[in-house]
Amino acid sequence: MPEQGGARERLLTAVVDHLAEHGLGEVSLRRLAEAVGTSHRMLIYHFGSMEGLLVEVVRAVEARQRAVLASLPTDDPAEAARAFWRTLTDPSLRAHERLFFELYAQAAQGRPGTTALLDGIVTDWLEPVAAVQRSLGHPPDVAAARARLGLAVARGLLLDLVATDDLAAVDAAMEQFITLTTP
Repeated sequence: MPEQGGARERLLTAVVDHLAEHGLGEVSLRRLAEAVGTSHRMLIYHFGSMEGLLVEVVRAVEARQRAVLASLPTDDPAEAARAFWRTLTDPSLRAHERLFFELYAQAAQGRPGTTALLDGIVTDWLEPVAAVQRSLGHPPDVAAARARLGLAVARGLLLDLVATDDLAAVDAAMEQFITLTTP
């Protein structure tokens, strides 16, 4: 059975990399399978459906982003926040951001195959961000609230970026938020 998990992870990595390079466009399961060197049947076997595959793509990208957040030095929280924001707004992630918001909306509406995305979509981010807030001296309840606020601001500005492509404006707004919330 370990081989199956390894094969699934290799396929997922190949799909994430392919979508990062080429975007979603009019991608079909068959075209995507061909592009990553497998069959659509194998993608269905491992992920259930196109929606299931895309949910896993979003989860994989978010896990990578949380790893980046965890790797940032905490001695200068404002600079760490700026570095993380630069990572999130990297143009190579734009297709993933669009996919994230599309699937998030579908999951919130209860579309079959997408609702699993809601598991952890907020809570997986709260503890890492709250830990940073606690390191700044905030009590646990304040740290939790600030973590949720930070997540909401970042996602709102990312949605703004996807909708307007106005990086300068969202960068300016994030800089204001960072200035208001970090020492």
